[in-house]
Amino acid sequence: MLIRGAVLEEIGRSRPFAMSTPITISELELDDPGPGELLIRIEAAGLCHSDLSVVDGNRVRPVPMLLGHEAAGLIEQIGAGVDDVRVGGRVVMTFLPRCGDCDGCATDGRMPCVTGSGTNNAGTLLGGSRKLHRDGVDVHHHLGVSGFATHAVVDRKSVVPVDDDVPADIAAVLGCAVLTGGGAILNAGKPSQGDSIMVVGLGGVGMAAVLTAVSLGLGEVIGVDGVAEKLATATELGATQVYSPAELVERGITADLVIEAAGNARAFETAVAATAPGGTTVTVGLPAPDAVSSISPLGLVAQARAIIGSYLGSAVPARDIPKYAQLWRDGKLPVEKLISSRITLDQINEGMDELADGHAIRQVIVFE
Repeated sequence: MLIRGAVLEEIGRSRPFAMSTPITISELELDDPGPGELLIRIEAAGLCHSDLSVVDGNRVRPVPMLLGHEAAGLIEQIGAGVDDVRVGGRVVMTFLPRCGDCDGCATDGRMPCVTGSGTNNAGTLLGGSRKLHRDGVDVHHHLGVSGFATHAVVDRKSVVPVDDDVPADIAAVLGCAVLTGGGAILNAGKPSQGDSIMVVGLGGVGMAAVLTAVSLGLGEVIGVDGVAEKLATATELGATQVYSPAELVERGITADLVIEAAGNARAFETAVAATAPGGTTVTVGLPAPDAVSSISPLGLVAQARAIIGSYLGSAVPARDIPKYAQLWRDGKLPVEKLISSRITLDQINEGMDELADGHAIRQVIVFE
């Protein structure tokens, strides 16, 4: 079938992207789903720093590539061998499929799937196939999803079904921002009653961590970011204290659990320094591959502090997404507050500029 999608043509073009247009809106051919695969009509897709990191060159991926990994949609066709979902059902995309058989999948979310990571790097679906073509040339898949398009073919293990009462834009944000930010707290940090929780970096993932921390009601929730508007938003979401990085250092504020969600080496240093004695730093941000931080090993030893890396919030999507959907349903996790704007597919280059400028929390592309 013919679809319309956002294809990254070249990595590392200069900003503003609205002028250099690294992403073009193209007509592509999409193959039918094979065994173990699904055809999804995309309803909503969020713009995430993981998309931006491919556009600006921090994450090198093969191009041309149809971007987008945080998305939700309706099943239109089911490939052979899939019998646990229905046509018309809504699904959330997950950007790290889990094969269920490798050493990574045996860690209950702590480690990424080895097979899924490999196919993500190669730009294929979990089974190794490419379903996208343009003018006779294969187009690579982004993280097994390629959700910035009217339709996508994905592996069954790249989606999690949700009930129809979860709106598409909410469902999309559950698949990355909430899964990563919420999981950094619940799966990796595992705070106890009375623990204070700090979040450094208030983008989509960081704000999702703030929402999750507030929903737990354990102790103080502290937001840290260099953008004043984001500090105001964190306060609206329920953060009890907010600081710029400079204010944090000046006042010597610390917390029992600190989540670093900025993807920046200096932010990681700030997060470690702000971790109270006996506390834990969880880092979920993805800085440039050559980024280096400087911390004091003595401070870790003498103050019994721990540092944990958490990819995708150490999540098992099939287990965790329904939990977040229920929290949303119960009014404890108002995910809609993370959506800063709704845009069209044609505005994607401008949306990447907005994301790079640090103004957006979650922009969501809404498909008619």
